[in-house]
Amino acid sequence: MKLYSGPLSLFSAKVRIALAEKGIAHETISVPWSLARRYEPHHPEVVARNPKAQVPVLVDGDVTVYDSTQIFEYLEDRQPQPPLMPAGAAARARCRRLEAAADEIFFPPLWSLVEEAFYPPREGGRDGARLAAAQAAIAAQYEGLERELAGRSWLCDAYSYADVASFVMVHAAASIGAPPPPALAALNAWLARAKARPAVRAEVEATRRFVASLFAAPAAEPAAAAHA
Repeated sequence: MKLYSGPLSLFSAKVRIALAEKGIAHETISVPWSLARRYEPHHPEVVARNPKAQVPVLVDGDVTVYDSTQIFEYLEDRQPQPPLMPAGAAARARCRRLEAAADEIFFPPLWSLVEEAFYPPREGGRDGARLAAAQAAIAAQYEGLERELAGRSWLCDAYSYADVASFVMVHAAASIGAPPPPALAALNAWLARAKARPAVRAEVEATRRFVASLFAAPAAEPAAAAHA
């Protein structure tokens, strides 16, 4: 099994954590990324296997799966133990709903925040309204997760793909200066529990090292892709 992943791709991070949680042996091929060029030029295998030319891409023998959600489903079918999807139709629907919310509702304002805070401003300067809207949307996601976690240790009772996907987004937002407020006790306790898991802890540390390498190397050169 091979995983083509991006070192700063949150969707790749989801899959890396899931593979580690399930203990699935695989080879990771980290697609080079740099501050100056991002993912350009695209990795030829990623282009060949995914019409969207995006990571993550999982290759398992003759099977190619792209899109982190589809990879989650494939991994669960391929290796059900340890489970990262709850039993029962209703519980699985909840898990899928929360995982989709992380990808489709949380990620867009998070990306807006990243672009406005860290990338060179567009002509005319920073878009203050866009930044404020992103911050408000992230705050709303935090409030929603706090409600979902009421009376629960994990989003779907047992640790699941919903926790993996949500953690990746919450941790990324917190890392760029938009953490959950202390008043959201359930969310902050959940975040600490997730970070204590070995698979998550390893991912967080590897990402930290990669980010540090970006600022240790010239921005115009691809950073060493030591982590997948």
